[in-house]
Amino acid sequence: MRALSLFVTRRPWLVLALWGLAALLSVPFAARAPAALSANPGSLQDSDGRRVINILRERFEEVDTNTVLLVTRSTPPLDTAQGKAVYDKFVQGLEGVQGVTRVLRQDAQTTLPTRAEDGVLALTVAQIPLEEGATETLARVREYADKVEASQVGASGPGLSIRITGGQAIADDFTAFAESDTKRSEFAALPLTALVLLLVFGALVATGLPLVVGVLSITVAMACLFGLTRVMEVSTFAQSIITLIGLGAGIDYALLMVNRFREELAQDGDSRSAAARTMLTAGRSVAFSGITVAIAMAGLILPPLAFVRSMGLGGVLAVLLTILASLTALPAMLALLGERVNSPRILKFPWAQSSAASEAWTAFARRVTARPFLGVILSTAFLLLLALPALNMKTGYAGAWGLTPGVESRDALSDVRTLGAGGLLSQFEVVLDNGGRYGPEDRDRFRAVVADLRALPGVETVLSPFLTAADLSGNTAGGGTDAIAAVTALTQRSFSTDRQLLRVTVIPDTALRADRIDAFETQIRRTLDASGYRYTLGGAPVGEREFSQAITGALPTVIAGVFVATFLLLMVAFRSLLIPLKSILMNALTVAAAYGVVTLVVQDGFLASYLGIPQDVGVLDSSLPLLLFAVLFGLSMDYEIFLLSRVQEEVLRGHSNDEAVVLAVGRTARIITSAAIIMFIVFCAFIVGRVVANKSIGLGLAVAVLLDATLVRLVLVPAFLKIAGKWNWWLPAWLDRLLPQVRIEH
Repeated sequence: MRALSLFVTRRPWLVLALWGLAALLSVPFAARAPAALSANPGSLQDSDGRRVINILRERFEEVDTNTVLLVTRSTPPLDTAQGKAVYDKFVQGLEGVQGVTRVLRQDAQTTLPTRAEDGVLALTVAQIPLEEGATETLARVREYADKVEASQVGASGPGLSIRITGGQAIADDFTAFAESDTKRSEFAALPLTALVLLLVFGALVATGLPLVVGVLSITVAMACLFGLTRVMEVSTFAQSIITLIGLGAGIDYALLMVNRFREELAQDGDSRSAAARTMLTAGRSVAFSGITVAIAMAGLILPPLAFVRSMGLGGVLAVLLTILASLTALPAMLALLGERVNSPRILKFPWAQSSAASEAWTAFARRVTARPFLGVILSTAFLLLLALPALNMKTGYAGAWGLTPGVESRDALSDVRTLGAGGLLSQFEVVLDNGGRYGPEDRDRFRAVVADLRALPGVETVLSPFLTAADLSGNTAGGGTDAIAAVTALTQRSFSTDRQLLRVTVIPDTALRADRIDAFETQIRRTLDASGYRYTLGGAPVGEREFSQAITGALPTVIAGVFVATFLLLMVAFRSLLIPLKSILMNALTVAAAYGVVTLVVQDGFLASYLGIPQDVGVLDSSLPLLLFAVLFGLSMDYEIFLLSRVQEEVLRGHSNDEAVVLAVGRTARIITSAAIIMFIVFCAFIVGRVVANKSIGLGLAVAVLLDATLVRLVLVPAFLKIAGKWNWWLPAWLDRLLPQVRIEH
């Protein structure tokens, strides 16, 4: 650290020139990053869902199994000549859209109701590629629908209004709105953050420096994220994480550094030596705090899931670049500015950041430590009470319910459900192994399985070769010819090219929310188990469920890895066994409380409407517990280190443990509360958006930082430190000799 401090403060112009060049080169790549991110929850290569996709592609020659659902409102109704002519023209144009391989119209091959009784509402299904080219094809379909509607503007004759939904439409809307929500959150948080910084520092220059650090780290991190998208699929959540950490932690670290620099500058007025001393004191705390955050984010790299790993890599990138900017660009600017960091002086408040201890916070700490058991018991009980709803947490892929009303793909789903065709979004694909080439003697056995599946509760229909023209004619406007064509198509899709594998598609009577998939899948498996066939069950619900279980199943591994690494790091830093154990337990309490609040609001709907969260979400996004743990655990350690390092410093100066705790709170409470207000603003900005997962992350982080910076750091931790007394700093002599020497100050 000493060598770095000398280089940065002696060559500040070179350091800033390098950062300026890096930012300039990063801007075009950072701008392209959001469009390259993915909202696809992904699939596991070694899973039933992926195996079925591969079987359908290789043995059934089904490539384009991705469906786009287009809901049309016709004026006049479709059962009139004019209405039918307009609709026919629309379908013909849709069939010509590049990438659309097949169109199932309202009067053709489907056994689902595809037209309302009044003839106004109708459903058209377009098949597009499953993976490569899916987004581009959907964009062309949407462009075509917009052109159709635009051509009718001002016309008094017949026309169509079109709304689009489907798995691909929902995923693409998720990506688009996650990007726009993140940008809006940044723009909303920056001016409010600047206002808080102005109240803290009272000077424009000092206020601007933390914002510069945040913007620098975010810009370069987003460019690096774009580089990652060239070699792997990167989650759209990675952008949110980079913004959260870049703005939140970056401003926190800059706040600490600028405050310390002003203290050091007041001693001798030499800006370069003050900047060097700042790096050797506050800089060490920043580096150490950043490492703990990086450890927590690196925990996301442990699960063998590219979707989750990309978020971990994004978080680690953001942390490392934030540390780098805080320890290079910021001290270089401070060294050049000198006393000008305090100009122009706009506001003057006696409680602004200073080297003097706060009398109010010191008195508050004395009251807390006077009754430490009361503080520990009440604080812990309150946090556990908040955490209780998390015991009933349900996770999964929220799908359309993960978007707020007003988004087309979610709103169109209500029309699809009105038509009774919501199950098209939740189809189960069943592949049966016939044990040999299918022949006439196998017909009765196959028919019996299909009949059993059809009889299950909640099943709308089962697509199989046993549907007849009579079955279809009641749902088709074209009658016999169309129905016969439908039967032929169903027969072709039901047998593999070698006629050894059989296929049926089970369509529920409504779109299945994630919390209802398990029960529906269980009854299908029970029926198939009794059939005597060997089978593989797949489809969108199975793939989503498998992926969600893989993410939540990785949580214990991530938690264990982060706990062990954090324990070792804190043990080295504070020469103690109890301090790291206490820190882990109390941070875990904060995370659990945040889990409980998010579960209560997002899943159970309590006060959800006041936050703009739909009350029918039903589940938390499967990646949310993992994300919240990593981000919360890491950021909570910032405040922990700010406080504990000051306690340790006072103990080393000769104060008793009890007095050191009081003095540390008096000197750090201003920093912690100011930083917490800024973090709270940044996180709350994410609650205002149209993607429920982002809103959930913002809510969880805002609640956690509020609890952590007040109840935990200023009540629970001081009270515990008072109770533990000298045991806070106990470390076996033999272990102390083995550990490297690390000094942390701020």
